[in-house]
Amino acid sequence: MKRILLISVAALLTISAAAQTPKNVKYTFTEATDLNLIGKLMDTPNPYHRVDTCRFKGFTKGENEQVRCSAGLAVLFRTNSSTISVKSEFGYMNHGENTMGIALRGYDLYIKNADGEWVYAASKADGRDRGNCVLIKDMDRTEKDCMLYLPIYSEEYSVKIGVEEGAAIEALESPFRHRVAIFGSSFTQGISISRPGMSYPMQFMRNTGIQLLSLGCSGNCKMQPYFADVLIAAEDIDAMIFDAFSNPGAQMIEDRLFPFIEKIQAAKPGIPLIFMQTIYRESRNFNKSNDRAEQAKQDMAAKLMAEAVKKYDNVYFIQTNASDPSKDTSVDGTHPSDWGYMYWAKSIEKPVLKILKKYGLE
Repeated sequence: MKRILLISVAALLTISAAAQTPKNVKYTFTEATDLNLIGKLMDTPNPYHRVDTCRFKGFTKGENEQVRCSAGLAVLFRTNSSTISVKSEFGYMNHGENTMGIALRGYDLYIKNADGEWVYAASKADGRDRGNCVLIKDMDRTEKDCMLYLPIYSEEYSVKIGVEEGAAIEALESPFRHRVAIFGSSFTQGISISRPGMSYPMQFMRNTGIQLLSLGCSGNCKMQPYFADVLIAAEDIDAMIFDAFSNPGAQMIEDRLFPFIEKIQAAKPGIPLIFMQTIYRESRNFNKSNDRAEQAKQDMAAKLMAEAVKKYDNVYFIQTNASDPSKDTSVDGTHPSDWGYMYWAKSIEKPVLKILKKYGLE
């Protein structure tokens, strides 16, 4: 019995040692675009940009920076490496105070488990041209399906995935269905999340398997005609979702909503346009002027969308929620935490899936 136990312990130690990444590991690197980059509305000269700002005009300086950032993009690959790293070349890089650096300028790795679920594996922020950023090591050397989310508020010129020298790495076919564009505010971009995979569009994708193509632009989703031009030019879009009432005030919503709908419908007839009510901002809890302004936005959106769903075919209005019953999920009074964004993703899941099903998008 003692001999059997010793053999078992020795076997476990052998397995453990085999799973350890060598101390002086050598890496080989593969550009992410040679794997499978998902979440893009359209092709761009810099593949890590969301919009070609030479082709589309009208953006402010801030908007121009935002659409060049990689929010909502992810790399799919398969590898048997015991370690995974990233080597980046950055352009613009954001250093905001209300969002974790890992989300703004870092990476977030998920690995699919035996049940086919995407499970968190590692996350880390890189610095400007600091070299090799090791995300994880000492994994077993079985083949793994990986999804690496890119930074939400930084611009990359190059993203190279590093694996142990001699390990295999190849593109992974996307398991996500359809192409659904989502245009929205800082909420949609993911401000105040802890890491790139925790924005509500990314949580929705993992929960449902529906691919969302994110055009979240913090403070700048105001139904501008030039953003409509980008959405119209997007390739092979099956549906669109809008977080359109978070940034504009009540008067701007009244002035812009119907022309915005009509411009998109004229170019994209027949696809569902799903508008979301803006969330309850927890800064309203005691601030009376903020409460009045936020309520005015919500009231105007509700009033006009009640008309819009009757006036236009294929237009829908759904409710959202990013708070728990205690209204205590905010980071800064405006933006939810990861927990709040989980509520948001869950709140829209059933209504969005029900609408998409009407169009054969299951």
